[in-house]
Amino acid sequence: MTTYKVPSIDEIEQEMLNNISDDYVKDVGTFTRDLIRTFAIQSHKFEGKLEGYFRKLDVYNLSGEELTRFVEQRKGLHRKKANPSKGILTVEGTGNIKVGDLFETESGNRFKATKDIVISGIKEIEIEAIEAGKNGNVGANTIKLMPVTIQGITKVTNKAPTIDGYDEETDDSLRERYLIEIQKPATSGNRYHYMQWGREVVGVGDVRVFPLWNGNNTVQMVIIDDNKVVANEELINRVQEYVDPKGNNNETWGTGAGQAPIGAYCTVSTATPKTINIQCTLILGKGYELDIIRPLVEEEIKRYLKSIAFKKNTVSYALLSSWILSIDGVQEWTTFTINGSQENIPIGEKEVAVLGSVNLNVS
Repeated sequence: MTTYKVPSIDEIEQEMLNNISDDYVKDVGTFTRDLIRTFAIQSHKFEGKLEGYFRKLDVYNLSGEELTRFVEQRKGLHRKKANPSKGILTVEGTGNIKVGDLFETESGNRFKATKDIVISGIKEIEIEAIEAGKNGNVGANTIKLMPVTIQGITKVTNKAPTIDGYDEETDDSLRERYLIEIQKPATSGNRYHYMQWGREVVGVGDVRVFPLWNGNNTVQMVIIDDNKVVANEELINRVQEYVDPKGNNNETWGTGAGQAPIGAYCTVSTATPKTINIQCTLILGKGYELDIIRPLVEEEIKRYLKSIAFKKNTVSYALLSSWILSIDGVQEWTTFTINGSQENIPIGEKEVAVLGSVNLNVS
Protein backbone atom coordinates (compact mmCIF):
# COMPACT_ATOMS: atom_id res chain seq x y z
CA MET A 1 0.00 0.00 0.00
CA THR A 2 1.22 3.50 -0.84
CA THR A 3 2.64 5.38 2.12
CA TYR A 4 1.63 8.89 3.05
CA LYS A 5 4.56 11.31 3.07
CA VAL A 6 4.27 14.17 5.53
CA PRO A 7 6.06 17.27 4.21
CA SER A 8 8.33 19.07 6.64
CA ILE A 9 7.62 22.60 7.85
CA ASP A 10 10.37 23.94 5.56
CA GLU A 11 8.92 22.06 2.57
CA ILE A 12 5.45 23.48 3.17
CA GLU A 13 6.88 26.96 3.61
CA GLN A 14 8.95 26.74 0.41
CA GLU A 15 6.00 25.49 -1.64
CA MET A 16 3.89 28.42 -0.47
CA LEU A 17 6.69 30.89 -1.22
CA ASN A 18 6.97 29.48 -4.73
CA ASN A 19 3.28 30.18 -5.27
CA ILE A 20 3.47 33.82 -4.17
CA SER A 21 4.40 36.43 -6.74
CA ASP A 22 7.81 37.98 -6.48
CA ASP A 23 6.02 41.33 -6.42
CA TYR A 24 5.81 40.72 -2.68
CA VAL A 25 8.77 40.92 -0.32
CA LYS A 26 9.30 37.38 1.08
CA ASP A 27 12.52 37.73 3.01
CA VAL A 28 12.93 36.32 6.51
CA GLY A 29 11.47 38.72 9.06
CA THR A 30 8.89 40.24 6.74
CA PHE A 31 5.17 40.13 7.48
CA THR A 32 4.50 37.86 4.51
CA ARG A 33 7.22 35.39 5.52
CA ASP A 34 6.05 35.29 9.14
CA LEU A 35 2.46 34.52 8.09
CA ILE A 36 3.61 31.73 5.77
CA ARG A 37 5.84 30.23 8.44
CA THR A 38 2.99 30.22 10.97
CA PHE A 39 0.69 28.48 8.52
CA ALA A 40 3.40 25.94 7.64
CA ILE A 41 3.82 25.01 11.31
CA GLN A 42 0.08 24.40 11.78
CA SER A 43 -0.26 22.66 8.42
CA HIS A 44 2.54 20.25 9.36
CA LYS A 45 0.58 19.19 12.45
CA PHE A 46 -2.52 18.61 10.33
CA GLU A 47 -0.52 16.60 7.79
CA GLY A 48 0.70 14.39 10.65
CA LYS A 49 -2.90 13.64 11.61
CA LEU A 50 -3.74 12.87 7.98
CA GLU A 51 -0.88 10.37 7.91
CA GLY A 52 -2.37 8.61 10.93
CA TYR A 53 -5.79 8.42 9.28
CA PHE A 54 -4.24 7.18 6.05
CA ARG A 55 -2.43 4.38 7.92
CA LYS A 56 -5.73 3.19 9.36
CA LEU A 57 -6.89 2.33 5.85
CA ASP A 58 -4.37 -0.54 5.92
CA VAL A 59 -5.61 -3.54 7.91
CA TYR A 60 -2.03 -4.47 8.80
CA ASN A 61 -1.71 -1.27 10.84
CA LEU A 62 -4.79 -1.99 12.97
CA SER A 63 -5.14 -3.85 16.24
CA GLY A 64 -7.60 -4.34 19.07
CA GLU A 65 -10.91 -2.50 18.84
CA GLU A 66 -9.89 -0.62 15.70
CA LEU A 67 -9.32 -3.90 13.87
CA THR A 68 -12.58 -5.32 15.24
CA ARG A 69 -14.58 -2.35 13.93
CA PHE A 70 -12.74 -2.33 10.61
CA VAL A 71 -13.58 -5.94 9.67
CA GLU A 72 -17.12 -5.73 11.06
CA GLN A 73 -17.94 -2.67 8.99
CA ARG A 74 -16.47 -4.00 5.76
CA LYS A 75 -17.19 -7.72 5.80
CA GLY A 76 -19.49 -8.34 8.76
CA LEU A 77 -16.85 -10.45 10.50
CA HIS A 78 -16.94 -10.63 14.29
CA ARG A 79 -14.00 -11.38 16.56
CA LYS A 80 -14.53 -14.80 18.14
CA LYS A 81 -15.09 -14.52 21.87
CA ALA A 82 -13.24 -16.56 24.47
CA ASN A 83 -14.79 -19.94 25.24
CA PRO A 84 -14.94 -21.44 28.77
CA SER A 85 -13.54 -24.92 29.27
CA LYS A 86 -15.86 -27.75 30.24
CA GLY A 87 -15.50 -31.02 32.07
CA ILE A 88 -16.98 -33.72 34.24
CA LEU A 89 -16.64 -33.67 38.02
CA THR A 90 -17.08 -36.76 40.17
CA VAL A 91 -18.92 -35.84 43.37
CA GLU A 92 -19.25 -37.94 46.51
CA GLY A 93 -21.66 -37.50 49.41
CA THR A 94 -25.34 -36.88 50.04
CA GLY A 95 -26.66 -33.47 49.16
CA ASN A 96 -27.81 -31.12 46.43
CA ILE A 97 -25.68 -29.49 43.76
CA LYS A 98 -27.21 -26.35 42.30
CA VAL A 99 -26.39 -24.41 39.16
CA GLY A 100 -23.52 -22.06 39.98
CA ASP A 101 -22.04 -24.04 42.88
CA LEU A 102 -18.27 -23.53 42.83
CA PHE A 103 -15.32 -25.92 42.66
CA GLU A 104 -11.66 -25.00 42.48
CA THR A 105 -8.12 -26.16 41.81
CA GLU A 106 -5.27 -25.45 44.20
CA SER A 107 -3.97 -22.85 41.76
CA GLY A 108 -7.25 -20.93 41.89
CA ASN A 109 -9.05 -21.99 38.68
CA ARG A 110 -12.75 -21.92 39.48
CA PHE A 111 -15.54 -23.93 37.88
CA LYS A 112 -19.31 -23.93 38.33
CA ALA A 113 -21.97 -26.59 38.12
CA THR A 114 -24.18 -26.18 35.06
CA LYS A 115 -27.17 -28.24 36.23
CA ASP A 116 -29.07 -28.97 39.41
CA ILE A 117 -28.51 -32.53 40.59
CA VAL A 118 -29.19 -34.61 43.71
CA ILE A 119 -26.12 -36.50 44.95
CA SER A 120 -26.52 -39.78 46.77
CA GLY A 121 -23.28 -41.74 46.82
CA ILE A 122 -21.13 -41.00 43.78
CA LYS A 123 -22.33 -39.11 40.71
CA GLU A 124 -20.87 -37.15 37.84
CA ILE A 125 -21.85 -33.56 37.10
CA GLU A 126 -21.06 -31.18 34.27
CA ILE A 127 -18.92 -28.15 35.09
CA GLU A 128 -17.76 -25.05 33.24
CA ALA A 129 -14.93 -22.62 33.93
CA ILE A 130 -15.92 -19.31 35.52
CA GLU A 131 -13.46 -17.41 33.32
CA ALA A 132 -13.41 -18.14 29.62
CA GLY A 133 -10.06 -18.92 28.02
CA LYS A 134 -7.48 -21.64 27.69
CA ASN A 135 -6.34 -21.21 31.31
CA GLY A 136 -9.45 -23.16 32.24
CA ASN A 137 -8.02 -26.28 30.59
CA VAL A 138 -6.66 -28.07 33.65
CA GLY A 139 -5.29 -31.55 34.13
CA ALA A 140 -7.03 -34.57 35.59
CA ASN A 141 -7.44 -34.81 39.38
CA THR A 142 -6.78 -31.09 39.93
CA ILE A 143 -10.28 -29.83 40.83
CA LYS A 144 -10.53 -30.96 44.44
CA LEU A 145 -11.67 -27.94 46.44
CA MET A 146 -15.01 -26.29 47.26
CA PRO A 147 -14.47 -22.59 48.06
CA VAL A 148 -17.96 -22.53 49.57
CA THR A 149 -18.94 -25.62 51.58
CA ILE A 150 -21.81 -27.62 50.08
CA GLN A 151 -23.70 -29.44 52.79
CA GLY A 152 -23.34 -33.21 52.58
CA ILE A 153 -20.71 -33.20 49.82
CA THR A 154 -17.51 -34.83 51.06
CA LYS A 155 -15.24 -35.13 48.02
CA VAL A 156 -14.92 -33.87 44.44
CA THR A 157 -12.41 -34.54 41.69
CA ASN A 158 -12.16 -34.47 37.91
CA LYS A 159 -11.00 -37.82 36.58
CA ALA A 160 -10.26 -36.34 33.15
CA PRO A 161 -8.83 -32.98 32.03
CA THR A 162 -11.19 -30.11 31.28
CA ILE A 163 -11.24 -29.17 27.61
CA ASP A 164 -12.49 -26.71 25.03
CA GLY A 165 -11.28 -23.50 26.68
CA TYR A 166 -10.06 -20.99 24.09
CA ASP A 167 -8.88 -17.41 24.38
CA GLU A 168 -10.48 -14.55 22.49
CA GLU A 169 -9.45 -14.52 18.84
CA THR A 170 -6.11 -12.85 18.27
CA ASP A 171 -5.56 -9.90 15.94
CA ASP A 172 -3.54 -12.10 13.58
CA SER A 173 -6.32 -14.68 13.33
CA LEU A 174 -9.04 -12.09 12.77
CA ARG A 175 -6.92 -10.29 10.18
CA GLU A 176 -6.24 -13.57 8.39
CA ARG A 177 -9.96 -14.37 8.24
CA TYR A 178 -10.61 -10.91 6.81
CA LEU A 179 -7.96 -11.36 4.13
CA ILE A 180 -9.39 -14.77 3.20
CA GLU A 181 -12.78 -13.08 2.73
CA ILE A 182 -11.21 -10.48 0.47
CA GLN A 183 -8.78 -12.65 -1.49
CA LYS A 184 -10.73 -15.93 -1.62
CA PRO A 185 -14.38 -14.98 -2.02
CA ALA A 186 -16.85 -17.47 -0.53
CA THR A 187 -19.98 -18.02 -2.59
CA SER A 188 -22.62 -20.68 -3.22
CA GLY A 189 -21.01 -23.33 -1.06
CA ASN A 190 -17.65 -23.27 -2.80
CA ARG A 191 -14.45 -24.50 -1.14
CA TYR A 192 -13.77 -21.10 0.42
CA HIS A 193 -17.26 -21.00 1.89
CA TYR A 194 -16.54 -24.14 3.90
CA MET A 195 -13.24 -22.62 5.05
CA GLN A 196 -15.11 -19.51 6.17
CA TRP A 197 -17.82 -21.46 8.00
CA GLY A 198 -15.28 -23.59 9.82
CA ARG A 199 -13.17 -20.68 10.98
CA GLU A 200 -16.23 -18.84 12.28
CA VAL A 201 -16.58 -21.43 15.08
CA VAL A 202 -14.88 -20.50 18.36
CA GLY A 203 -11.78 -22.63 18.89
CA VAL A 204 -11.05 -23.43 15.24
CA GLY A 205 -7.57 -22.35 14.15
CA ASP A 206 -7.63 -23.44 10.51
CA VAL A 207 -9.54 -25.59 8.03
CA ARG A 208 -8.74 -27.65 4.96
CA VAL A 209 -11.55 -28.64 2.62
CA PHE A 210 -11.65 -31.79 0.47
CA PRO A 211 -14.48 -31.85 -2.10
CA LEU A 212 -15.83 -35.19 -3.38
CA TRP A 213 -13.69 -37.02 -0.83
CA ASN A 214 -16.16 -39.91 -0.56
CA GLY A 215 -18.09 -39.64 -3.81
CA ASN A 216 -20.44 -37.10 -5.36
CA ASN A 217 -22.03 -34.50 -3.06
CA THR A 218 -19.57 -35.20 -0.24
CA VAL A 219 -17.28 -32.69 1.45
CA GLN A 220 -14.72 -33.28 4.16
CA MET A 221 -13.56 -30.51 6.48
CA VAL A 222 -10.34 -31.22 8.38
CA ILE A 223 -9.83 -28.80 11.26
CA ILE A 224 -7.19 -27.91 13.82
CA ASP A 225 -7.79 -25.88 16.95
CA ASP A 226 -6.62 -22.40 17.94
CA ASN A 227 -3.36 -23.84 19.25
CA LYS A 228 -2.80 -25.34 15.77
CA VAL A 229 -2.94 -28.92 17.05
CA VAL A 230 -5.45 -31.76 16.85
CA ALA A 231 -9.01 -30.66 17.71
CA ASN A 232 -10.98 -32.45 20.43
CA GLU A 233 -14.34 -34.16 19.91
CA GLU A 234 -16.25 -31.25 21.44
CA LEU A 235 -14.85 -28.83 18.86
CA ILE A 236 -15.36 -31.27 15.98
CA ASN A 237 -19.00 -31.70 16.99
CA ARG A 238 -19.54 -27.94 17.25
CA VAL A 239 -18.28 -27.42 13.71
CA GLN A 240 -20.36 -30.33 12.42
CA GLU A 241 -23.49 -28.89 14.06
CA TYR A 242 -22.82 -25.46 12.61
CA VAL A 243 -21.99 -26.49 9.07
CA ASP A 244 -24.09 -29.62 8.49
CA PRO A 245 -25.78 -31.16 11.56
CA LYS A 246 -26.40 -34.89 11.23
CA GLY A 247 -29.28 -35.13 13.71
CA ASN A 248 -30.59 -38.46 14.96
CA ASN A 249 -29.65 -41.32 12.63
CA ASN A 250 -28.34 -38.77 10.10
CA GLU A 251 -31.87 -37.49 9.47
CA THR A 252 -30.75 -33.88 8.91
CA TRP A 253 -27.40 -34.62 7.27
CA GLY A 254 -27.15 -33.03 3.83
CA THR A 255 -30.55 -31.35 4.13
CA GLY A 256 -29.30 -27.78 4.46
CA ALA A 257 -30.06 -27.70 8.20
CA GLY A 258 -26.77 -25.87 8.77
CA GLN A 259 -24.67 -23.50 6.72
CA ALA A 260 -23.94 -26.03 3.95
CA PRO A 261 -26.34 -26.10 0.99
CA ILE A 262 -28.94 -28.81 0.43
CA GLY A 263 -27.47 -31.98 -1.05
CA ALA A 264 -23.93 -31.47 0.26
CA TYR A 265 -22.99 -34.11 2.83
CA CYS A 266 -20.27 -32.58 4.95
CA THR A 267 -18.11 -34.61 7.33
CA VAL A 268 -15.99 -32.77 9.89
CA SER A 269 -12.87 -34.42 11.29
CA THR A 270 -9.54 -33.30 12.69
CA ALA A 271 -6.02 -33.62 11.39
CA THR A 272 -3.95 -36.71 12.12
CA PRO A 273 -1.06 -35.86 14.44
CA LYS A 274 2.44 -36.16 12.96
CA THR A 275 4.68 -36.61 15.98
CA ILE A 276 7.93 -34.66 15.91
CA ASN A 277 10.68 -36.02 18.16
CA ILE A 278 13.82 -33.97 18.70
CA GLN A 279 17.28 -35.20 19.67
CA CYS A 280 19.82 -32.42 20.20
CA THR A 281 23.20 -31.83 21.82
CA LEU A 282 23.78 -28.19 22.72
CA ILE A 283 26.67 -25.93 23.60
CA LEU A 284 25.40 -23.49 26.21
CA GLY A 285 26.65 -20.05 27.13
CA LYS A 286 28.38 -19.41 30.44
CA GLY A 287 26.00 -19.47 33.38
CA TYR A 288 23.19 -21.30 31.58
CA GLU A 289 21.93 -24.68 32.78
CA LEU A 290 20.08 -27.32 30.78
CA ASP A 291 17.11 -27.24 33.18
CA ILE A 292 16.62 -23.56 32.33
CA ILE A 293 17.10 -24.02 28.59
CA ARG A 294 14.92 -27.12 28.16
CA PRO A 295 11.48 -25.44 28.55
CA LEU A 296 12.64 -22.59 26.30
CA VAL A 297 13.62 -25.05 23.58
CA GLU A 298 10.31 -26.90 23.87
CA GLU A 299 8.37 -23.63 23.67
CA GLU A 300 10.35 -22.49 20.62
CA ILE A 301 9.71 -25.77 18.82
CA LYS A 302 5.99 -25.52 19.56
CA ARG A 303 5.97 -21.95 18.27
CA TYR A 304 7.63 -23.04 15.05
CA LEU A 305 5.23 -25.97 14.56
CA LYS A 306 2.30 -23.64 15.20
CA SER A 307 3.58 -21.21 12.55
CA ILE A 308 3.62 -23.88 9.82
CA ALA A 309 0.40 -25.75 10.70
CA PHE A 310 -1.78 -26.13 7.58
CA LYS A 311 0.57 -23.70 5.79
CA LYS A 312 3.68 -25.77 5.01
CA ASN A 313 3.98 -29.39 3.92
CA THR A 314 7.31 -30.05 5.64
CA VAL A 315 9.00 -29.51 8.96
CA SER A 316 12.17 -27.82 7.81
CA TYR A 317 15.37 -29.20 9.33
CA ALA A 318 17.27 -25.98 8.60
CA LEU A 319 14.58 -23.60 9.89
CA LEU A 320 13.82 -25.53 13.07
CA SER A 321 17.49 -25.82 13.96
CA SER A 322 17.91 -22.08 13.42
CA TRP A 323 14.94 -21.30 15.67
CA ILE A 324 16.63 -23.25 18.45
CA LEU A 325 19.85 -21.31 17.91
CA SER A 326 17.91 -18.07 18.44
CA ILE A 327 17.27 -18.95 22.09
CA ASP A 328 19.27 -16.94 24.63
CA GLY A 329 21.91 -19.17 26.17
CA VAL A 330 22.23 -21.53 23.21
CA GLN A 331 25.54 -20.93 21.45
CA GLU A 332 25.53 -23.88 19.06
CA TRP A 333 24.34 -27.42 18.57
CA THR A 334 26.69 -30.28 17.74
CA THR A 335 24.05 -32.86 16.84
CA PHE A 336 20.45 -32.26 15.84
CA THR A 337 17.93 -34.75 14.47
CA ILE A 338 14.20 -34.70 13.78
CA ASN A 339 12.63 -38.13 14.10
CA GLY A 340 16.10 -39.62 13.97
CA SER A 341 17.18 -37.97 10.70
CA GLN A 342 18.85 -34.81 9.48
CA GLU A 343 16.24 -34.19 6.80
CA ASN A 344 12.99 -32.33 6.32
CA ILE A 345 9.97 -34.22 7.63
CA PRO A 346 7.03 -34.33 5.20
CA ILE A 347 3.59 -33.43 6.54
CA GLY A 348 0.54 -34.86 4.78
CA GLU A 349 -2.31 -32.62 3.69
CA LYS A 350 -4.50 -34.09 6.44
CA GLU A 351 -1.76 -34.08 9.08
CA VAL A 352 -0.54 -31.54 11.61
CA ALA A 353 2.90 -31.62 13.23
CA VAL A 354 2.80 -31.94 17.03
CA LEU A 355 5.70 -32.05 19.44
CA GLY A 356 6.54 -35.45 20.87
CA SER A 357 9.73 -35.97 22.85
CA VAL A 358 12.57 -33.48 23.25
CA ASN A 359 15.83 -35.19 24.26
CA LEU A 360 18.49 -32.58 25.06
CA ASN A 361 22.10 -33.08 26.07
CA VAL A 362 24.98 -30.70 26.72
CA SER A 363 28.27 -30.98 24.92
